[in-house]
Amino acid sequence: MIIKEYTILAQEGMHARPATALVKLARGFVSKVLVRKGEKEVKLSSLLNVLSMGVQGGDTITVMIDGEDEGKAAEAIDAFFHEGLKDW
Repeated sequence: MIIKEYTILAQEGMHARPATALVKLARGFVSKVLVRKGEKEVKLSSLLNVLSMGVQGGDTITVMIDGEDEGKAAEAIDAFFHEGLKDW
């Protein structure tokens, strides 16, 4: 299992466009991907799951990836948070 933490720098937080892109990215892997904010933990397979977390700018989330392609999934998700969010 790979566990990574990310701080959401965008003031508007995790709104629909980046959340949709993140869910689509996670669905491309066999590994199970979970996101945790505080005590709430959801599968990164549903846009509604992600939006229901209410991730705001400045929040820290934890991404947990477990499965046969977890390394590739972790690299892609890491790139998403470090490069992809600049476009939103």
